[in-house]
Amino acid sequence: MLQRIAFAASALLLGSAAHAGYPGHMAEEQSVRGGRGETTHPGQNGGLTAAQMDMARAAWRYFDNNFQPDTCLYNAVDGYPSTTMWDLASSLAGMVSAFELGVIHEETFDERMTCLLDSLNNLPFYKDELPNIAYNTQALTKSTYENEEGEIGFSGIDLGRLLLWLDIVKERYPRYAEPIDRFVLRWQFCNVLDRRGSMYGAVNSEDGSGTTYLQEGRLGYEEYAAAGWARWHFATPAASAQEPYNETGIYGVPIAYDGRDPAEYGAHNYVVMESFLLSGIELNWDQPDDTRRNDRIHTDPVAAKQAQRVYQAQVRRYARTGILTARTEHQLDEAPWFVYDTVYSDGVPWNTISDDGTPHPEFAAMSTKAAVGMWVLFDDSYGDHLEEAVSRLYDVDKGFYEGTYEADGRKIETFTANTNGIVLEALLYREQGKLLRAGNATTLWDEVPNEEYPGNNQCLP
Repeated sequence: MLQRIAFAASALLLGSAAHAGYPGHMAEEQSVRGGRGETTHPGQNGGLTAAQMDMARAAWRYFDNNFQPDTCLYNAVDGYPSTTMWDLASSLAGMVSAFELGVIHEETFDERMTCLLDSLNNLPFYKDELPNIAYNTQALTKSTYENEEGEIGFSGIDLGRLLLWLDIVKERYPRYAEPIDRFVLRWQFCNVLDRRGSMYGAVNSEDGSGTTYLQEGRLGYEEYAAAGWARWHFATPAASAQEPYNETGIYGVPIAYDGRDPAEYGAHNYVVMESFLLSGIELNWDQPDDTRRNDRIHTDPVAAKQAQRVYQAQVRRYARTGILTARTEHQLDEAPWFVYDTVYSDGVPWNTISDDGTPHPEFAAMSTKAAVGMWVLFDDSYGDHLEEAVSRLYDVDKGFYEGTYEADGRKIETFTANTNGIVLEALLYREQGKLLRAGNATTLWDEVPNEEYPGNNQCLP
């Protein structure tokens, strides 16, 4: 099974504007910012404090440092000119959040967004089908995990996150809708979703004869990515279903995990915080077609319950052991370069594994992105501990560190687009609540199939 690749780091590795107030939008695109200080959504509400604005500026510093002016793409790992579609989505999250929070002004935002979308409309695809897993951010070429020119496949999970963020950009800023739609209308969808609505990834066949398509996604990431596809009107009943799953008790908390046996299916059933956080921040744990503005109600209550339970297990671990816990996948500053730092995986609670399943308990860590997301979504006394741990966990010249190791408190000396993008979107959630603000505007995508895009060979929805 093809696992979700969050920059495939295990194989790949290997001037910020001052805050000067909220820049605002063009007249026809009014801010969705609500009243500050009002309790309108779960977790923290209200404008950012001075310290939190320092956090936002530090996170944006990562993107300024890793901006490629010729393509307007951002490196997924500090100083390394490569990215994936997942990390491209995190870059969009960073750009939108930095603009909305007043870290960058409209001119910078518009110049970079326009240029980035132009690059996407010139992006070469894997087998002329879908965006490749990885790209060189300087040359705009398909790349291998070693960042050499070549194509290696695509990820339905990564593309689902990208589709969600492209939709967020469209809904917030209609002026970008046409270039976004034209980019997605170049895709060939026949092999990424099947008739049951299951998601697939693609890899080059081992014998070099062609492409192998493999079902992709496990509980948490699968449903989150499916929401991105659903926002573009694709039917995803199998991927969106909260099944098959089993439950296990961790410190008395029932934790759902994917019921497909890793030994049989070859993919790990890790439970980590990231997908649940993103579903809360971006979707409010709502159904993808929910356009209401009542963030106090979750129209996907199963997702909300699962997120709360995964969070609560970590709170109880801290209470029992004194170990500040914020578990998700994260990069490392040494081999194997990337681990799934789980609440539960492969039958083992608090299991830390590399992508091939090898245990690495020495790399268990408090993840920065998980801690910040938990802090803003669950506003309680445990959040106060998380805030104390992460509010200064950054280098003002580089951005936020990946986290700190549980064993000795050392910083993980790595900086990534995913961590810094999630920090920024979590801070924006504090101010605005649910980031997807669906509108009613009709765009090019809504008009297909038509004469230009007949859809007879693209498997459009």
